[in-house]
Amino acid sequence: MINQRIKLRDTRYELRDTNRGAALLVVLFVIMAITILSLGFLSRSDVELACGQNMILRTQMDYLAESGLEHVRGLVLNPQDIASVDKTEATGLQLAAGSDDYYDIGIVRDSNDRCNYTIDCNAYRLQGGEKVGLSSLTAELRLDPCIAYAVRDDTTISTVMTIDGDVFCDGDLIIDGIVNGDAFATGSITVNGSLAGQEKESVLSWPVSSPSLAYSDFSSQYYYDGSGPYSVQPLVYSTYDSWFPGPGGNNPACVYYRDGSLDLLGSINSINITGMLVVKNTLQLKNNCNLTITAVKNFPALLVAGDLMIDGDNQSITVTGLAQVNKTIDMVNKTGSHVNVMGALCIGKEGIVKADDCTVSITAFPEKASIETWPTVDTAVRWTPAGGAFLRCIQRK
Repeated sequence: MINQRIKLRDTRYELRDTNRGAALLVVLFVIMAITILSLGFLSRSDVELACGQNMILRTQMDYLAESGLEHVRGLVLNPQDIASVDKTEATGLQLAAGSDDYYDIGIVRDSNDRCNYTIDCNAYRLQGGEKVGLSSLTAELRLDPCIAYAVRDDTTISTVMTIDGDVFCDGDLIIDGIVNGDAFATGSITVNGSLAGQEKESVLSWPVSSPSLAYSDFSSQYYYDGSGPYSVQPLVYSTYDSWFPGPGGNNPACVYYRDGSLDLLGSINSINITGMLVVKNTLQLKNNCNLTITAVKNFPALLVAGDLMIDGDNQSITVTGLAQVNKTIDMVNKTGSHVNVMGALCIGKEGIVKADDCTVSITAFPEKASIETWPTVDTAVRWTPAGGAFLRCIQRK
């Protein structure tokens, strides 16, 4: 009997020991499950944190790339600040000096339309010399308005005229020729020819400011790029034929000044001027004269305080840059004569008076027409034919 009790007690002890071991295993399994779940939550939190950091980085680079596009817009609207916007690239630019964020820009001008540009911007962050968070945008930039031809009086764009760009008339405007752009007028607009853009009548003022060049600012000396004064090259004769003087002396903008009227004859050679021609009174082209003027960067090409007379058949004038004629370009009863302006042309009075056998071509070229003159060594005055610019067709690469 005693032995049976002892055996029963031993059996109970064995059962109790077995239950205690099972409970320990259950506790270990629970702890392991909790640990695995915790590690999963921690890992997922790390992934979510990394995703959030990547999202922040991508958003920052997207905004930086958009800022780069705005930077390009500022450069195109102010071409005086860069050597050329024909095809320009710049790398390693920063909005905040000392940061790790950079952007590269590229500008390519449309060869068929000088008011259109294709721009690229690549934004990135440098970490250990490696680019991370790259955001690349491409877009088209359109200058609008961009004035090619401006007249300070009632005028008619005749059938022999083709204008690639916008037109402004301080009065009533009649279009018999071709205008590949918008037409602005303080008065009415009548279209008998071709107008590719919009009619904007009864505007209160110029869509851009007037250049308002004065011959007296270039009659003896001038300032250029914040330095000077520099002396102009005087044209001492009223007539030049086979010989035309060089700019001479300390004259970086190559300014030529005639204190009176000037006749240019082309009986022997064409006359090519790199710089600015300023005539106080009337400029006349005679005897098959072929005159070519190409402006120095940031300076006008031609300023005539009186009339520009095409006095004879088969004359031509080609201007690259800003041309201002305070009175009229007279081509009446002339055959085979040509006026070609690549930049912008501003005229007073009634504009261009023409003959049917002549041709006139005016093309907006804001890079060449934009100027920066210096009335004093400390004061710069800028003018550009572009009144604004907008981005379109923005795409992520």
